[in-house]
Amino acid sequence: MPSSREGSSVPNTSFKVLRNGQVQTVGADEFFKGRRVVLFALPGAFTPTCSTGHVPRFVELAPALREHGIDDVICLSVNDPFVMAAWQRDQNAEPITFLADGDGTFTAAMGMLVDKSAVGLGKRSWRYSMFVDDGRIEKMFIEPDEPGDPFGVSDADTALGYVDPARKMGNVTLFARHGCPFCERAKTMLTERGIPFEVIYLGDGITMSSVRAASGAAKVPQVFVEGKLIGGSDALQAFLDKKS
Repeated sequence: MPSSREGSSVPNTSFKVLRNGQVQTVGADEFFKGRRVVLFALPGAFTPTCSTGHVPRFVELAPALREHGIDDVICLSVNDPFVMAAWQRDQNAEPITFLADGDGTFTAAMGMLVDKSAVGLGKRSWRYSMFVDDGRIEKMFIEPDEPGDPFGVSDADTALGYVDPARKMGNVTLFARHGCPFCERAKTMLTERGIPFEVIYLGDGITMSSVRAASGAAKVPQVFVEGKLIGGSDALQAFLDKKS
């Protein structure tokens, strides 16, 4: 599996870019110097996982990434600029930049060039994403060396979770009762960490029987994260400490 290059500079290569119907040579500095960008690289344009999962979610989350100081979201593949331009149109992906590494020079310099001849693609990029700040690689998320086409850490949600840690928690809900000090403690812990949550208070049709049915415990608070029961305030404290 290719290794991380965190802390080093991005390769000082050039790219072939299609502008106004003409192919131009553009240096890497235009994309990275003085900017904070997210780049995600993938095996090939129009390929299944890239087209149905990797690109669409980055397009969807690009505005949220920009809200957290990201100047551009770049999709890179070892394809020619004409193919990348056609793929961008096909994906309705105007919110992000498509960058063609036609001969794989940038990808090879990153140590991410791999042989995909077994699936008919030739030399292509390993699937990864990275944060680049003024030309320096700040953070990389590299897919593991597993059979098939692993896609679990280079995705857009992981990228957004890096700049917005509260997003890593997923949806948080807690059953509570007005005046309960343990419930207030749980709410305070979540609020202090900037974690959004929804409170369901006992009453108005919500009874302790409902809490017991959902959590197996007849006490509040009962905290759930992405549908998983965490438990009461002490359990929440332990869960949050482990996340820190």
